[in-house]
Amino acid sequence: MEPSAPARQPATAKRDGVRRHLLDLIEQAGPGSALPAERDLALRLGVSRPTVRAAIDDLARTGLLVRQQGRGTFTSPHKITQELSGGTTNAFAVPPAEGYWTSRVLSFRITPAGAPRATRLKLSPALPVLRIVRLRLVDEEPMAIERIDLPAALVPGLAERDMESGNFYQLLRERYDVVVADAIQTIEPTVTNPDQADLLDVPVYAPVLLIERTTRDTAGRIVEFARSIYRGDRYRITSKLRFDSSSG
Repeated sequence: MEPSAPARQPATAKRDGVRRHLLDLIEQAGPGSALPAERDLALRLGVSRPTVRAAIDDLARTGLLVRQQGRGTFTSPHKITQELSGGTTNAFAVPPAEGYWTSRVLSFRITPAGAPRATRLKLSPALPVLRIVRLRLVDEEPMAIERIDLPAALVPGLAERDMESGNFYQLLRERYDVVVADAIQTIEPTVTNPDQADLLDVPVYAPVLLIERTTRDTAGRIVEFARSIYRGDRYRITSKLRFDSSSG
């Protein structure tokens, strides 16, 4: 009786092996490092190029790898970090995020608040609201799409150029004597639609962070409602936690 031939390794097992090898490369390499070409990886690992390509596609969808047309595949670039530092109360202090931030204003218009925005801002629906949509850039790279709603009466004379650079909360303090004091902010994961992907220069359905913030000033007025999406492959938030006897 002739010995049976060794069982062929399933395609999924081969792809998992390539994936583990790529994860090792990512861990060893620095942010923005180039990976070997697909052909070289296939020869090194003894698998087909489609198997290598499928493993790379899997890791690109999670944001660990980035494909650049005509250049190759790279590990994800350095992430911009925003730190939330626990203070002596239940709130968080918010230091400036890393990098040089500028903005490109996409929309700047005053309209009646309407029911949803009036509820958010605690205004009459007939009162005017300034809505600003801007693309936030860090060191000239797109990082976030930010939509801000403000009571128009709060910021008379505010112009598009005012929203292109500088610290917006500082502008509120110095020009309008509006001092922000606290905010309620939520963060949740989502993915990009085609328009967002085009603005952020990422694939459609790329992971992003959806951040919504309602901000009050020292007089207790709601002065801002902001809804932003930040690139999941380039932006992260860190926080310092304190524990006491009631912590779970």
